[in-house]
Amino acid sequence: MTLLLSSFWRAVAYCLHPRVIALSFLPLLLIVGLALGLGYLYWDPVLDWVRSLLEATALLNSIWGWLDSVGMGRIKVVLAPLLVIFAVTPLIVVLSLLAVATLMTPYLTRLVAERRFADLARQQGSTWFSSLFWSLGSLLLALVVMLLSMPFWLIPPLILILPPLIWGWLTYRVLAFDALAQHASPEERREIFRRHRGALLGMGVFCGYLGAAPSLLWASGVVFAAAFVVLVPVAIWIYTLVFALSSLWFAHFCLSALQALRQDAAPSASAGAPVQPLQSLPSAEPVVETLALPHEPSPKPPQT
Repeated sequence: MTLLLSSFWRAVAYCLHPRVIALSFLPLLLIVGLALGLGYLYWDPVLDWVRSLLEATALLNSIWGWLDSVGMGRIKVVLAPLLVIFAVTPLIVVLSLLAVATLMTPYLTRLVAERRFADLARQQGSTWFSSLFWSLGSLLLALVVMLLSMPFWLIPPLILILPPLIWGWLTYRVLAFDALAQHASPEERREIFRRHRGALLGMGVFCGYLGAAPSLLWASGVVFAAAFVVLVPVAIWIYTLVFALSSLWFAHFCLSALQALRQDAAPSASAGAPVQPLQSLPSAEPVVETLALPHEPSPKPPQT
């Protein structure tokens, strides 16, 4: 828990860094340009198609008639844009996540590593293509689960649980992998995922709930049509900042976990290593040192 909270507050502090704020505009410009281009081409046809579906249902026609009788007929005008916006919002969230993971996460991870983990060795556990393949595979699986779970969203409590849970799982899969891509080996990455799976999923779910907040601005842009052009880019920029915060949080947490994993492995490795026998000294016969006695002259023979 201490590691979780300390990593979060460090990530919040890093979000106030001028370079991080400036870098957050890069995904914003990309997504806003894509959204405006697709909106210019397809907004009116899609809106007309949704309105035709709403008017083709007998039950809805009776509801529209009752709403007109009580003076609430304008709900019909607002409902079709709201449905289109709510249908497009998950796509915007996914694009924001992928844009941050591709354009910001490598730089943010490098920033955290240079400032806090300069001595942490890089194992180069994955390449850019393997990271992209991992992200797209996780995204595909999350979208499949999202589509299969949509009927359960009609149960009031589950709509507040299932989508953030799915987005949280996707967030932790993508951002945790990218945070460890350069520094951890595949074995170390799998071990960190195994040890901290609950904490990583909790971080992802929390970030998923944070990512739901800009949807209020997104919907307000439809209700208040005059502010649509302003509120939608602001909502997308908040999405970008939320995922940047998530990326920094995962970077601090995962690199700290990797450092602790290597520190735990170092004593065990040294304890488990066979003790090398001392090299035996070369055998030698004991040397007897003779003392040099003073030379005594031999006695002279007696003279005759």
